[in-house]
Amino acid sequence: MEIGKRNKLGYFIEDLWTQGFKLTDENIRFIYLGKNSTNAEDWKVIKALKVTLQLKVEFDGSFYLSVLELLAHSTVRDAGEANHLLREKGLYIK
Repeated sequence: MEIGKRNKLGYFIEDLWTQGFKLTDENIRFIYLGKNSTNAEDWKVIKALKVTLQLKVEFDGSFYLSVLELLAHSTVRDAGEANHLLREKGLYIK
């Protein structure tokens, strides 16, 4: 596994922090709990987190988990398919 791809989620959370969006330690633990409980790939977790933050403007754990479960239990293989699924469910913002 490439070094840059090993912890994409961690880097994404750090990027949020540098952009001024501060997740609490509890939020971060919940994000990883969702990742581990759904066995989701980092890109799906990041997509669920982006959708949550775009639609809710703050971290909403139950909404995030719902979006993550939708993505994790679907057959989407890439971001394009994920965007299509999210559009179908009314959850997509450019």
